[in-house]
Amino acid sequence: MIRTNVGTLQEMDASDADLGYFGPGSVSWQVDREVTVLFGGARALLMQAAHPLVVAGVNQTQMYDRSPWKRLQRTLMLTYTITFGTKAEAHAAAERINEVHARINGIDPVTGKRYDALDPHLLLYVHATLVDSALLYEERTIGRLDDEGRQRFHEEQMLAAELVRIPKESIPPTVPALRAWLADVEDRGELAVTDGARRVAGLFMDPPRDAEWRPILPQVARLAFGTLSPHLREMYGIRWNAAKDAALRSTFALMRAARPLLPAKYRYIEPYNDWVRQGRRTPTLRPARPRG
Repeated sequence: MIRTNVGTLQEMDASDADLGYFGPGSVSWQVDREVTVLFGGARALLMQAAHPLVVAGVNQTQMYDRSPWKRLQRTLMLTYTITFGTKAEAHAAAERINEVHARINGIDPVTGKRYDALDPHLLLYVHATLVDSALLYEERTIGRLDDEGRQRFHEEQMLAAELVRIPKESIPPTVPALRAWLADVEDRGELAVTDGARRVAGLFMDPPRDAEWRPILPQVARLAFGTLSPHLREMYGIRWNAAKDAALRSTFALMRAARPLLPAKYRYIEPYNDWVRQGRRTPTLRPARPRG
C-alpha cells in the first residue's frame, strides 16, 4: 500500500506497518533522501543554536566536549529512522529522542530563564527550522515541489512531530503560517547568538577531524549563513553584500544543474542508499507534481 495522504498517528493502521509512517509514495521520502537537502540541516542547526534555551539544552549534554560530530551523526540517524524506518523502528527512535529530552532541563546561565527540552514551544521551534530549511533547500537545489507538494511535506512532518511529543494542534497548519511563526519568534527577540551558538557555527567553519564531509563543510556553512534572515546573519557577525549574494545564487544554480548527473552514492544520503542495497525499500518514488 502506498499512501497518498498522511493522517494522525491515531489514524494509521497496521496494513502499512512495513512501510512505516510514510513509505515510497510520501514527499518525505522524496525530499529527505537528497544530500542537498541534508546540507540544509546546517541552516537549521544555526537557527536552533541562536535560541539560547535550545542551545542551553545542547550544552547540558556536553555535545561539544565529547565527539560533537559523531553525536550529530547519531541524532541524524535517529531522525532518518523516523522517516525511512518501519513503524517499530520509528517508535524506537522517537522514544530514544524523548528519553534524552526528558533528562535535559535547568536554568540557562546566559538568560537566567528555565529551559526544558520537552517544552512544546522549544520542540516546535526546532521542528519548524528543520521543515523550513528542508523546503528551502529542496526549492533551490531540486525544484520539484509546487505549493501542494510543500504543504504535503509539512503535513507529513506533523506526524513525525507527534512522535517526539509536539502537540499537533500547536503546529501552524500551512507552510506560510509555519514560516510566519518562525519570523515571529525572531521578531519577539527570543533569539541571541551566544557562545554556544558560535560553537555550533564552528562545527561547520572549522570542523573537527572526525567530521564526515569535512572538506566541503565550510562551503555548506557559507550556504547556510547566506540563507539565514538578514537579521540573524548579522547577529552571527556575517558581513553580506551583493557579490556574496550573487555567488550564493550561482552556487545553488550549479548544484541544481549538477544534481541529476550525480550517481546515487553522491545524490542520496547513505542511510537511504544502504536501505535500498539491503532490499528493504524500493528506490522508486512517486514524484510530487512537477513545477510547471
